[in-house]
Order: sequence, then structure tokens, then C-alpha cells
Amino acid sequence: MQQIKGYHAHVYFDANTLPQARALCEQAAQLFPLKMGRVHERLVGPHPDWSCQLAFEPQYLGEVLPWLALNRKGLVVFLHPETGNDLLDHTEHAIWMGAIRPLDLSVF
Repeated sequence: MQQIKGYHAHVYFDANTLPQARALCEQAAQLFPLKMGRVHERLVGPHPDWSCQLAFEPQYLGEVLPWLALNRKGLVVFLHPETGNDLLDHTEHAIWMGAIRPLDLSVF
């Protein structure tokens, strides 16, 4: 079994849901020992929508994932492990909350 070094949860949003996404990410950063990334109002990496990344260690998955599931209020959250294989982490190993969005896998 591959070692999971951490997790990234990407909260997707648009101009209308920006305040909601920012509030969700800021609240997560206050409640959990995680690192909140920039709130990108542009496309970044493989992501098809504006996004904000929440990065956390594996032992917090059992707390962060259910909290996001219950508090995302319709926002799409893309969650994946960090194993060192970016392509598999963003495809086979991915967890989606809400609509599955098409990623730009050409970056891998």
C-alpha cells in the first residue's frame, strides 16, 4: 500500500459563491490544524473552477472530510491524497463531494 503523506481538499467556487467558499475555508483553518492556500479567482493547475486548497496531514482525514461534507452547502469539494503519484491522486484516488468536474490532466 502506498504511503499517504497528506491530503488536499480543493473547494470550488465562482464569482457568486466566492464569499461562501472563503468563509468555509477560513472556518476550516480555524477549526483544524491545516494550511489554507490562496483563494484563486482564476484557474490553477488541473482545476476546472476557481478554488482554494486546504492541506492537512493524514490523521485529520476522519475529522476534516465529514466536516466538509456537512458544511459545504452545495459547494463542490475535490479531495485527494498526496502519495507522490499526482495523476493517480487526482483520478483513481480522488474523492468528490458534489458534482464531479472534469480536470485538466494534461498538467501531469
